[in-house]
Amino acid sequence: QTGANDLQTKADRLVQMSICASLARKFPKVTIIGEEELSTDEVTEELIENGHCEEILKKTCPAQYTGIKEEELVIWVDPLDGTKEYTEGLLDHVTVLIGIAYGGKAIAGVINQPYYNYEAGPGAVLGRTIWGVLGIGAFGFQLTEAPAGKHIVVTTRSHSSTLVNDCISALNPDSVIRVGGAGNKIIQLIEGKASAYVFASPGCKKWDTCAPEAILHAVGGKITDIHGNSFQYNKEVKHMNSAGVLAALRNYDYYASRIPNTVKQSLVP
Repeated sequence: QTGANDLQTKADRLVQMSICASLARKFPKVTIIGEEELSTDEVTEELIENGHCEEILKKTCPAQYTGIKEEELVIWVDPLDGTKEYTEGLLDHVTVLIGIAYGGKAIAGVINQPYYNYEAGPGAVLGRTIWGVLGIGAFGFQLTEAPAGKHIVVTTRSHSSTLVNDCISALNPDSVIRVGGAGNKIIQLIEGKASAYVFASPGCKKWDTCAPEAILHAVGGKITDIHGNSFQYNKEVKHMNSAGVLAALRNYDYYASRIPNTVKQSLVP
């Protein structure tokens, strides 16, 4: 008898093994940090991805990145973001996150939604890949701003608490959307379904925020912890974003200025 959690763990491990082994083979000197602890077993060839995306190679590399050495990059991988939702069949919440950091900053990211369009019926194209690089932009979706004058907050679906809810109440939102996955929440912002992503809790990790941060920043948005500190992604950094998350595509300052001090005092960076 295997439960949903066993399924999830197996899916997580296989996806991470595929991503990490494929990257390590092509870029042996980069540091790769993934959510799952992987065994050092030999990876089977069918898990290795050798292809590359022509569309990306047509873009010109921003000048500030042309001199980067492979060993200076850190890649943060979340093989299955929105795990709880995955096991409950809410497949549109699920994303695969690959973030690339240089000098401690998120500079490029991929958010893959493997089940995008899964409810659209036969003939619909299943899945999509959103990607972005600072200095180039972000692609694979239609950038849309949330309705003007509306304050729509997207937050956690499965990790609610008094602190999380107090923080949201203080923002006096017109509406609150509760969805799973950090990648999915950033998609809500860049597609105009929400105006702020607020999570006053320490549950989020660096592999949850690195890829979404790069994509959000590439289109002029901003993400920080609840105190307004930017996230660091160098390989020595602790994995937990212990002071929560605050993000917006536009009007970040409006939301930042309304975070209560009681909430800030409860969340230590």
